[in-house]
Amino acid sequence: MKAKPTMLILFLVFIFGCKTENQKGVIKVNETEAVALLDTLQLKLNHGKKWIVNLETQGGVVKMDAIIQKFKAENSKDYNGLGKKLSTQVGYIIKNCSMVGESHDQLHVVLVPMLDVISNLKEAKNITEGAVYLEKLEALINDFFLYFKI
Repeated sequence: MKAKPTMLILFLVFIFGCKTENQKGVIKVNETEAVALLDTLQLKLNHGKKWIVNLETQGGVVKMDAIIQKFKAENSKDYNGLGKKLSTQVGYIIKNCSMVGESHDQLHVVLVPMLDVISNLKEAKNITEGAVYLEKLEALINDFFLYFKI
């Protein structure tokens, strides 16, 4: 997996692709600081409760899960095609992101790795590699449902 460079690019795209509450409050960081920030964030509950996400984010992840379940039910092996479909869905989530604050930060902890895995899924060189990325993505989607709700 292309860890650092891809994660940084996806992190920055996701950060700047999301709407923010107040652009005046945005702190500019260099690439090293952005990577360090991403590496130190840890997914956690909101004082023992799930984080609230906007309807579009929840619906987008539910749709991603449905796409994966259909892929598996059809016994498809087109992991590159699956990655492209999932990439479109993640684009929808990013475009419709209206979250702010700590729930938004926590969302990034799970969605940035999803972006990285989906990118790798689109470029999987064989069925074995695709299956590994799909398994990682399913674990991340499960994490999403464990930590977030509408």
